[in-house]
Amino acid sequence: MGFHCAEFLRVSRPWGRCMGDDCGPGGIQTRAVWCAHVEGWTTLHTNCKQAARPSNQQNCFKVCDWHKELYDWRLGPWNQCQPVISKSLEKARECVKGDEGIQVREITCIQKDKDVPAEDIICEYFEPKPLLEQACLIPCQQDCIVSEFSPWSECSRTCGSGLQHRTRHVVAPPQFGGSGCPNLTEFQVCQSSPCEAEESLYSLQVGPWSACSVPHSRQARQARRRGKNKERVKDRGKAMKDPEARELIKKKRNRNRQNRQENRYWDIQIGYQTRDVLCANKTGKAADLSFCQQEKLPLTFQSCVITKECQVSEWLEWSSCSKTCHDVTSPTGTRVRTRTIRQFPIGSEEECPELEEKEACLSQEDGAVLCATYGWRMTEWTECHVDPLLSQQDKRRANQTALCGGGVQTREVYCIQTNDNLLSHLNAQKDREASKPVDSKLCTGPVPNTTQLCHIPCPVECEVSPWSAWGPCTFENCNDQQGKKGFKLRKRRITNEPTGGSGVTGSCPHLLEAIPCEEPSCYDWKAVRLGDCEPDNGKACGPGTQVQEVVCINSDGEEVDRQLCRDAIFPIPVACDAPCPKDCVLSPWSTWSSCSHTCSGKTTEGKQIRARSILAYAGEEGGIRCPNSSALQEARSCNEHPCTVYHWQTGPWGQCIEDTSVSSFNTTTTWNGEASCSVGMQTRKVICVRVNVGQVGPKKCPENLRPETVRPCLLPCRKDCIVTPYSDWTPCPSSCREGVSGARKQSRQRFIIQLPANGGRECSEPLYEEKACEAPPPCHSYRWKTHKWRRCLLVPWSIQQDVPGAQEGCGPGRQARAITCRKQDGGQASVQECLQYAGPVPALTQACQIPCQDDCQFTSWSKFSSCNGDCGAVRTRKRAIVGKSKKKEKCKNSHLYPLIETQYCPCDKYNAQPVGNWSDCILPEGKADVLLGMKVQGDSKECGQGYRYQAMACYDQNGRLVETSRCNSHGYIEEACIIPCPSDCKLSEWSNWSRCSKSCGSGVKVRSKWLREKPYNGGRPCPKLDHVNQAQVYEVVPCHSDCNQYVWVTEPWSVCKVTFVDMRDNCGEGVQTRKVRCMQNTADGPLEHVEDYLCDPEDMPLGSRECKLPCPEDCVISEWGPWTQCALPCNPSGSRQRSADPIRQPADEGRACPNAVEKEPCNLNRNCYHYDYNVTDWSTCQLSEKAVCGNGIKTRMLDCVRSDGKSVDLKYCEELGLEKNWQMNTSCTVECPLNCQLSDWSPWSECSQTCGLTGKMIRRRRVTQPFQGDGRPCPSLMEQSKPCPVKPCYHWQYGQWSPCQVQEAQCGEGTRTRNISCVVSDGSADDFSKVVDEEFCADVELIIDGNKHIILEEACTQPCPGDCYLNDWTSWSLCQLTCVNGEDLGFGGIQVRSRAVIIQELENQHLCPEQMLETKSCDDGQCYEYKWMASAWKGSSRTVWCQRSDGVNVTGGCLVASQPDADRSCNPPCSQPHSYCSEMKACRCEEGYTEVMSSNSTLEQCTLIPVVVVPTVEDKRGDVKTSRAVHPTQPSSNPAGRGRTWFLQPFGPDGRLKTWVYGVAAGAFVLLVFIFSMIYLACKKPKKPQRRQNNRLKPLTLAYDGDADM
Repeated sequence: MGFHCAEFLRVSRPWGRCMGDDCGPGGIQTRAVWCAHVEGWTTLHTNCKQAARPSNQQNCFKVCDWHKELYDWRLGPWNQCQPVISKSLEKARECVKGDEGIQVREITCIQKDKDVPAEDIICEYFEPKPLLEQACLIPCQQDCIVSEFSPWSECSRTCGSGLQHRTRHVVAPPQFGGSGCPNLTEFQVCQSSPCEAEESLYSLQVGPWSACSVPHSRQARQARRRGKNKERVKDRGKAMKDPEARELIKKKRNRNRQNRQENRYWDIQIGYQTRDVLCANKTGKAADLSFCQQEKLPLTFQSCVITKECQVSEWLEWSSCSKTCHDVTSPTGTRVRTRTIRQFPIGSEEECPELEEKEACLSQEDGAVLCATYGWRMTEWTECHVDPLLSQQDKRRANQTALCGGGVQTREVYCIQTNDNLLSHLNAQKDREASKPVDSKLCTGPVPNTTQLCHIPCPVECEVSPWSAWGPCTFENCNDQQGKKGFKLRKRRITNEPTGGSGVTGSCPHLLEAIPCEEPSCYDWKAVRLGDCEPDNGKACGPGTQVQEVVCINSDGEEVDRQLCRDAIFPIPVACDAPCPKDCVLSPWSTWSSCSHTCSGKTTEGKQIRARSILAYAGEEGGIRCPNSSALQEARSCNEHPCTVYHWQTGPWGQCIEDTSVSSFNTTTTWNGEASCSVGMQTRKVICVRVNVGQVGPKKCPENLRPETVRPCLLPCRKDCIVTPYSDWTPCPSSCREGVSGARKQSRQRFIIQLPANGGRECSEPLYEEKACEAPPPCHSYRWKTHKWRRCLLVPWSIQQDVPGAQEGCGPGRQARAITCRKQDGGQASVQECLQYAGPVPALTQACQIPCQDDCQFTSWSKFSSCNGDCGAVRTRKRAIVGKSKKKEKCKNSHLYPLIETQYCPCDKYNAQPVGNWSDCILPEGKADVLLGMKVQGDSKECGQGYRYQAMACYDQNGRLVETSRCNSHGYIEEACIIPCPSDCKLSEWSNWSRCSKSCGSGVKVRSKWLREKPYNGGRPCPKLDHVNQAQVYEVVPCHSDCNQYVWVTEPWSVCKVTFVDMRDNCGEGVQTRKVRCMQNTADGPLEHVEDYLCDPEDMPLGSRECKLPCPEDCVISEWGPWTQCALPCNPSGSRQRSADPIRQPADEGRACPNAVEKEPCNLNRNCYHYDYNVTDWSTCQLSEKAVCGNGIKTRMLDCVRSDGKSVDLKYCEELGLEKNWQMNTSCTVECPLNCQLSDWSPWSECSQTCGLTGKMIRRRRVTQPFQGDGRPCPSLMEQSKPCPVKPCYHWQYGQWSPCQVQEAQCGEGTRTRNISCVVSDGSADDFSKVVDEEFCADVELIIDGNKHIILEEACTQPCPGDCYLNDWTSWSLCQLTCVNGEDLGFGGIQVRSRAVIIQELENQHLCPEQMLETKSCDDGQCYEYKWMASAWKGSSRTVWCQRSDGVNVTGGCLVASQPDADRSCNPPCSQPHSYCSEMKACRCEEGYTEVMSSNSTLEQCTLIPVVVVPTVEDKRGDVKTSRAVHPTQPSSNPAGRGRTWFLQPFGPDGRLKTWVYGVAAGAFVLLVFIFSMIYLACKKPKKPQRRQNNRLKPLTLAYDGDADM
């Protein structure tokens, strides 16, 4: 089976990786190659042609990592945006934003060092190939936009037929493929009066000047003349033998040589230039000069200066790097190299190149030291001061001695070099070795804060408990019982330990008071209770005794071992009576009442009473009778000790004095955490004081209880004053200063970094020193010195001699001069100095004239005559005719050659007027009077009387601004003003504390402050209003009312008063009463009777009760005993009971004793209660009375609450042993009201303008401490400005260019000139500059519009009659952006200018140049929109034009598709009678006619409609007439006031009824319905009224209203 070879082809895989030993081009890469059938299956190699086999191996470039530094992608620029092909095939649509396009760029891999291309694979190894193409936007085509045409020009000819033109300019160039600009010029033929003389067809035309040529060298000229002059030289040589003359010549030569030497920077060569003069006809073709008939032909030659380019030297070596040290933050410095000018340019437009070049550099020196680094250092904080926080109304401002709490402290901040003398810093002798302060500007980091809040601990006042009851008479010392003298003591304890203050516990009152007494004892028996009455001899009743149950107590009332009372008298049993049957029965004695007085004196004696009452009367026979009433009460003396109370009184602790006897302490120790250097001793005075009398002898007070008079104390370490070294002296001005008055000073300062304390060394020397600077060096001012003008050089005669009328040795030429640089004192100086400091270089050459025989010669002008001072006077200057000119008539023509010139004298009249606004109110430097408010720290620099300023400008009689001194003004109007001082929020004083909200247990008490005056002028704000309490500020503190403070005290029950009396038996049921009083409880028991409302009404005992008086023979039982306790928790199943004991047994016939036990269930909240602790809310933060803010304390209290919600005495909860886990006190902070603190005002800045009316000086201040809390907020005014004194702005200004002047010819190359003048303005944009004398600009650098190169003359072309030429360039258009809907597309701005073609002869039209357009990109562009505008219709037409958004009318720019109609005539025209064309381009009928329309909605005819004429009062004719309708646009012929006519047209233009017809019909229908309804109601029969029962007439009654006349 045979195969055709064409069915097989070689297949190869991609190349493999480049392999090789070395990096670079020596690598090898391989690939697999096999033979395959066209259908895809692999076959033998022999089936494929061997000759066509691809290679399976090739050389390659092996890429290594280090190649990354050698190779890189080079990105070409993006080419122009091309439209996408598929998009361009779509149908055209209106462009809105632009079309999508695509742009591509070239990207090649290059070897960087050789800049040669390399394979892409090398660069791809390190970085993927960047994008080759990207999407872009092709903005919409923008056609050329041009302005409106200018008005028509004058006719090109004064007679005959000419042309006139009008031009327009390009507003926006065509962009992005937009259509080009239309013609910028329009022409029309114009006719003037016929020409009288024959018109000249030829005009004289001059060509441009040739380049400046060098005349023949001196040697060539001299060789030509040598033959002629040899003899003359010989004769001169003979005559010059005189030595003086030779000396003069030598000096002149030296001077000339020196000038040439000094003038080496300007190589001035005067040459000549020529030009062509030709005669041209009006078609522009040249003709013979004879056709141009002119007396004098223009000059064809002139002298000129050979142009020389600037020449500079080679660059000098680079200077050393400005960075000589190593700095991590900014490692680079700069180095400079310079070159000098060898020869300045002459006549060249090119400026000299830069003479200085800078570049960044690194410090190359090995081992460069680290650069100095700087950092802030701070002094110690000053003491804490509270007074800055006090408000204006605070009464504590008057006495600030013991203020405490939150305060403010300050410190100073200074800058030091932080790495200065590191070794010496490490080896410093002291830790506090201070570095020298440096200029604060060297420290760059944030300035540390200089103010902070601080806290002075407030002393806690000592609080003591109430006095205890007086104790028994006891020995002074129970361990040493001597003598018979003792003391009764009462004590109190410290409930709140004092802190702070000076004396600590010394600030507490005395805690012990003593009363001397006799027969003291340390221990005594105390009766606890009396036992039952035991009758004597074991009888059942009768006299007996009661044994007292006793315990042994010490003098403090504490129970002690019974053995200690062995020496005390044991209480004897008390006699008693156990009543027998029928005996009188008495109750037990009540307890003794409280003693009526605490001590006994001459007028006072302490008494106690007790009482008992009759329980049952005795029988008539046999029983013991009841005693009389006096025996029912007993009294006894108490508190028999005299009222002489003594106590020890301590004085404050004295100063801590060093105790030399104590040597065990080291030099430094710590005690209570404070460093101290030694131990000292403190003493105080202790005296014995008798209350209400004064000091007594010490023996009156218990010696054993005398307080200590000496105690050890700590002496704090001494601290010496430490100051920094002085800073360096501030630098004096190094450069010379002109016109600076007043001596310059330099200063240095240092800072206290540790203040002296505890007797340390004081700071003595001054911290700030000042001294006068040495006088600065005088300023070297430089000036240009101009030397004498050299000889006037003419154009060589060889050039001149061919010109007819030329004369040798005279005519116009050019002369040069030397200039040198001098110091002000005349000394020589470098030209570079003058270039920098001496202003513009004076002219080096000037035109000159060597008069010819025909020329007029004059003397120079004299100086102007002096002015006599009168305003409006004239001054003159003169010149005279010289030599042969006196005889020439033309020289005597005073119009051509005036011999006298006049000038008005300046009128010196000045007037001053204020300009600009008033400045801010500025306080004078230093202290100011404080008005309108009270002063708080820092007020003086914020408020008070100041001044505000308004600048004064001085103008002369021509309205030109002059120096203010001419108006005898110092430049300002000054006016006093006041910055009102801030007034803080004012509150009332604290109200009194309210009563405790609870009479028993823990409650709260409140006090408050009210708003008296709101803040103003930035004073401290008021605290937020508390809406609950309706007070501005309030304080709530917990309070505790002792539940036992007021108690009900009862007397014994009275005898039971029997009501239904069986008088014989004296027994039965009745009522008994007792007195119940509210009394104040004290340590000695209830003492004082008070109002009943103070005691709890719920607990008030009964004052009366029913009772049963037992009969004599009945059993008598005692009062009920107390109830037993209910078991807790309360449970109704539990019970309590009480019992009564029989006192008298019944007689035989009497009533037996009952079982006297009562039981009741324990019901919760009735007779059984649970108790629990309750904690009150926290109080407000409590500060010391001496504190404004800072650390305070919040307190709360425990309350014992019964289960029915009633507060009870804490003992109920304490007895139950309930847990108390609450913290009763916690610390809190009241935010300090820190006023905003400001820095001082900075010095006034330089004026913002060097001259003019609008200059301002500014000074600023900054917030050094922001306000906190309710402090005074920072004012908004952080910057103040005041106007600068007005100075006139002088500058140079160009005048207008003169018309193009062609000397002695009609057209061709000419020159135009302009001058410069000194002008004055007030610096504002709208001020028109006014010309002044040039002397005012003497100090102003000659720069115009930012350019030093002053051009006063330039070449121009004057077109010849008949020439077609381009007019001047228009000014640059506004910068315009490419925008869509006011949004910039980012293509940048563009400006355009154009030149239009001007034609003078129609036949020369083919010679016209093209109109020109020039564009440039710009930065400050704006988006403009273009809209169609239209005028009002005038008939069937109106004007339509395109307008730019800034109001400029243009052609182009608006979309043609949306152009409004300018014509609205109807098609077909309205030919029907009485029809007209409407705005909608439809035919309508005139007023008074109805339209009749055809089937295709066109007007067929106009039909007359009837007209109703309503006559007026004045119209005598009452008839109704029909009048013709009038044309709606013509005025009515109806005379005014004759009558008005309404035309009723029921049909519309379309033949249908109008809407109003339907309305009238509906109204008529409603009216008819109404009329019929009314007729019906009127004709309807009324119903008969019902007959009344009593229809008799009531008599007429008159109401009497009190009138007497009735």
